[in-house]
Amino acid sequence: MEGMTALPIPAPGSPPRPPGAVGGYEYRVLVIPRGTSRSEARRLLTEHAEYGHWELARVRLYAGGLRHVWLRRKIIRVTRTA
Repeated sequence: MEGMTALPIPAPGSPPRPPGAVGGYEYRVLVIPRGTSRSEARRLLTEHAEYGHWELARVRLYAGGLRHVWLRRKIIRVTRTA
């Protein structure tokens, strides 16, 4: 995962949501630099999906080759029974 970074997650009151996102999900934004191969990017996203239960919400490719990837996962709220 050399050269790949995840953007810091902001305060709980303002999650990084892609445009048009609906509530009930937690979001994480990954920044994949332009020199990253497709296979390396696929491996990174597969690891997040398998081990963190994230799913792909949006990918934005910029002119310089930089990619911003939005991952999301369902927020499961536990209600107290007793």
